[in-house]
Amino acid sequence: MMKRQFAQIAAGGILFAAALCGPEGWGRLGLFIAAYVVCGGDVLYRSVRNLLRGEWLDENFLMSLATVGAFVLGEYPEAVAVMLFYQTGEFFLHMALHRSRHSIRALMELQPQTVWRWEDGEWKASKPDTVQKGDLLRIRPGERVPVDGVVKKGYSLIDASALTGESLPQEAAPGEELFSGMIALDGEMELEVLRSYANSAVAKILELVENASAKKTPTERFITRFARWYTPAVVTAALLTAFLPPLLFAEAQLDVWAYRALIFLVISCPCALVLSVPLGFFGGIGGAARRGVLIKGSASLEGLAKAAVMVFDKTGTLTRGQFQVNAVYPSANFSKEKLLELAAYAESASTHPLAQAVVKAYGQPIERGRICAVREKAGIGVFAQIDGQEVFVGKKSAIKAVSEKLGPAVGHTAVFVSVDGKYAGVVELADTLKSDAAQAVAELKKLGIKQTVMLTGDRPESASAVARQVGVEQVYDSLLPSDKVRVVEELLRVKEPAATLIFAGDGINDAPVLARADVGIAMGALGSDAAIEAADVVLTDDKPSKIPYAVAISRFTVQIVKQNIVFSLLVKAGVMALGIFGMATLWEAVFADVGVALLAVCNSLRPLYFKR
Repeated sequence: MMKRQFAQIAAGGILFAAALCGPEGWGRLGLFIAAYVVCGGDVLYRSVRNLLRGEWLDENFLMSLATVGAFVLGEYPEAVAVMLFYQTGEFFLHMALHRSRHSIRALMELQPQTVWRWEDGEWKASKPDTVQKGDLLRIRPGERVPVDGVVKKGYSLIDASALTGESLPQEAAPGEELFSGMIALDGEMELEVLRSYANSAVAKILELVENASAKKTPTERFITRFARWYTPAVVTAALLTAFLPPLLFAEAQLDVWAYRALIFLVISCPCALVLSVPLGFFGGIGGAARRGVLIKGSASLEGLAKAAVMVFDKTGTLTRGQFQVNAVYPSANFSKEKLLELAAYAESASTHPLAQAVVKAYGQPIERGRICAVREKAGIGVFAQIDGQEVFVGKKSAIKAVSEKLGPAVGHTAVFVSVDGKYAGVVELADTLKSDAAQAVAELKKLGIKQTVMLTGDRPESASAVARQVGVEQVYDSLLPSDKVRVVEELLRVKEPAATLIFAGDGINDAPVLARADVGIAMGALGSDAAIEAADVVLTDDKPSKIPYAVAISRFTVQIVKQNIVFSLLVKAGVMALGIFGMATLWEAVFADVGVALLAVCNSLRPLYFKR
């Protein structure tokens, strides 16, 4: 499509240049006609097609009527130039919309190429699409779960962030149901298949994205809405100019007034609008891109400008998805430093994310000679001999007597520590907020965003804690991808019709919601390919503070576009009035039109230098 349109503009431009340079005669006229057909043939076709359907109030009809009128008047260069400018503007518009949200190919990468299935008394490599309900599969550390199933044997920590957004790994033991797309981190399991891949969780996410994209109606182009009243007004005025004076005044000649009516139509051709409106939007898109905000087209920019509801994902959007030690609560017999040291030594051999966070918080070299007899009990914790003491770090339930006065704040995760069987204290951990998360929410509220919402697959305590810290008003927790779509559709249903809903997320699990929202914003640095593909806007550095900037520059750009339209119409109205009374020739009108276009284009460049 893009290559064909570029070739059309290039061919039309070459023919137009040849006609301008050629000698007078039929050959030159033939070149102008050829250039016009190449540049405007599809516009004429759409105009006739829409006219037959009764849908003639658009820019195609006005462009066709004005340029054909120019040909009737013998102003061939003007007719071709207008069509050439129009197609150039359309080409730049289509460039921004080239990335289709319907091809979420990255989701399919969640399906491994090979699975290990138990057949004829041995494990055999098979294709995932051959797996059936009841088959027994082997999942090794680091492998993705290919289909939905239940664990029959083995134990592993599971990374479920692709589906739930929850950054803390889950425990998978016999009897646990797992979904396709999850990753086994540190153990081998045998999985009994519950559903084939076609009916699995990943396939359902893909279907949600496609359905959401189909439901989402793109913002109607401003120039098309404008043409709905401008076109009939211009055509009516031209008809009145041609026929009303001869009917009212005997001395008025029909051919003179018909000629003026055609001049009126040529003057009314929205050349300045055709150039300035797309360039205004692309000025905003270009200005945003220079600051790390990639907006995928004018419809997305216009949607940002009308934002009233802001919906956030939690993990990876407002938080980093990385745990760190938040606080240390020792019992009476230990200091904070000693408790953290013992916990770090015990956890130093573990690959669990919480263990690594404890070791990182300790920040000192681990002397391996002080540690012996380390054993990790799946789903419970780590036991280790440190300096001759039996140290345990893990679940609260494994320690007989725990002080109820010391423990984690609501919304945080914790590991409990005992020494020689006695409670020693607790280390509190939390997912870290992005430094500018609260700033982003506050600035959005200053911009007039009426409603802020957070959606997450995380636990209620963690979700509420994050919402309080960043200032989000509404929280929906423990959500699966389908639940997120359901919540967003309900928010879309109750919002004001003229306002838009923005959703910001980063994971594969967010792709359906990004597609369903009026405007989807993806974190581009660490976000998944599926989220980036489904989104309308991509933040290259994952900073939520770029969201209010995107809203602000979008509103500024829409103001610029409206300024261009008003300015163009005022100048055209003046020249039209002169043309009706025979005080302006066609080329004066062309000069005025080009001058307006140049001024509008210069105005359209202002968003490139927009700063808040």
